[in-house]
Amino acid sequence: MTDGWRDRLRGLTRRFHRAAPDAAAVDTRGGAVGASLRGLLDDPAIPADVRAAMASDFRRVETMLERIEHEELHVAVFGRVSAGKSALGNALLGRDAFAMGVLHGTTTEADAVRLDEAAHAGLVLIDTPGINELGGEAREKLAFDVAEVSDLIVFVADGDLTRDERDALRTLAATARPLLLVLNKSDRYNDDERDGLLERLREHAAGLVRREDVLAVAARPAPRVVIESDARGVEHRTSEPRPADVAALKARLIAIAEREGKALAAIHAGLFAGKLTDQVNARIAGARRDVASGVIRQYCIAKSVAVALNPVPVADLLLAGGLDAAMVVQLSRVYGLPLTRAESGRLVVVISTQLAALMGAVWGVQLVASALKGLSGGLSVVVTAAAQGALGWYATVLIGRAAERYLVSGKSWGEHGAKRAVADIVASLDRDSILREAREEILRRLRK
Repeated sequence: MTDGWRDRLRGLTRRFHRAAPDAAAVDTRGGAVGASLRGLLDDPAIPADVRAAMASDFRRVETMLERIEHEELHVAVFGRVSAGKSALGNALLGRDAFAMGVLHGTTTEADAVRLDEAAHAGLVLIDTPGINELGGEAREKLAFDVAEVSDLIVFVADGDLTRDERDALRTLAATARPLLLVLNKSDRYNDDERDGLLERLREHAAGLVRREDVLAVAARPAPRVVIESDARGVEHRTSEPRPADVAALKARLIAIAEREGKALAAIHAGLFAGKLTDQVNARIAGARRDVASGVIRQYCIAKSVAVALNPVPVADLLLAGGLDAAMVVQLSRVYGLPLTRAESGRLVVVISTQLAALMGAVWGVQLVASALKGLSGGLSVVVTAAAQGALGWYATVLIGRAAERYLVSGKSWGEHGAKRAVADIVASLDRDSILREAREEILRRLRK
């Protein structure tokens, strides 16, 4: 493997240990990584709809867990259409496990077969679609998806690399998997031509593939032509099949598997599990945000309409505070951190205090409107109700979003405190659009 890959491997190992500092990365039945994968698969906190939406990713985790427990190293075989990927897999296996054909697209789905001759090393070959197949974008995506969950990549070429192949090689190198670059069909070249091509491949792969990992093979050599003359001097041409020449590649794969296979499989599985966990958490957080938005809107409508229709100023304020506290209780349940009514009331006071300091003018307008309603005996309700109700709506949005921030952070305002958190919420919301929506909704309901 390249020195760059070794550096990446050490970096990935450090990342894993930071995530699981109390256990070793590799142990019987997968050790810490295996336990992490099993915990992810069995986590009862993952909603059924999220699990269903990400079913293919969870199947990958199951496959990775099996790989680790059986100490397998999965090797993806990549290359241009007709470069001989399937033939190379069959040559390594010593049997026809992968389909071969002269038409483009013979390999339409990723196939995996255990490498029988290297069973003690746990190698599993994965044949993939051709990376440059015409109109085969979906198959190319499949190939790169396989690379993401494989531990090592064998890139097969049958000559100097094309631009597409060079681009693919760089993309695959970016997946942080060790790479072997193989010149297949080397029997078509004489010694000088073969050595020249290997040197060109090493130049293309500089910094991506170690020089000694650029190898020549002949997965399916052309038959040897034999010419014999009979007793009458008539020449007869026959052909003799030649055995595959893949011994050097097989030895290299086995050496990597024996030396670093367990670590590669465990680290890649751990990183994929971490990525999947982040995606699951993002989906759950998104679902919670959607539910929370619905809760906040319901309380916005209830509070704004109630405040707009209530002619008693003090009752407006008391009603507003009670609804805000009830809303926070509902939000705490959405985020799985339930608060008592008293706790939610204290949280509303904290948020409102910060809002008052930031937006004294707004609250001043609300108090004036409320007082005006009382002095006029309710006759000015039509004039002031929509404005006051809209301000109540806006205040509810601010309190709801601030409470969300507090709950998402695990009942914490963070290192900068409540003042900064509430200020960030105020700055992030478009006040005018919220007030416009609120007025329209309130007037629509008042007309009814």
